[in-house]
Amino acid sequence: MVDSNRKLDLQERFIDYAVSIIQLSEKLPETKAGKHTCGQILRSGTSPDPNYGEAQSANSKADFIHKLKIALKCISALFSI
Repeated sequence: MVDSNRKLDLQERFIDYAVSIIQLSEKLPETKAGKHTCGQILRSGTSPDPNYGEAQSANSKADFIHKLKIALKCISALFSI
């Protein structure tokens, strides 16, 4: 059963996710590999929120879906590192 009082605010969840990614990146070593990985993690982990914001201003349902898929690709790219 789903709690009807639970607010599913995707934008807030994306922001929380980005904050977690930033905190994780701060813990990576200052090696060449660590800096490279840190850059990729930061780009992939912080871009879903702005992409979701773009989806909110989509011109059509198809455009919304397309832009939301971009946000999803950013998240899935992070897990393929």
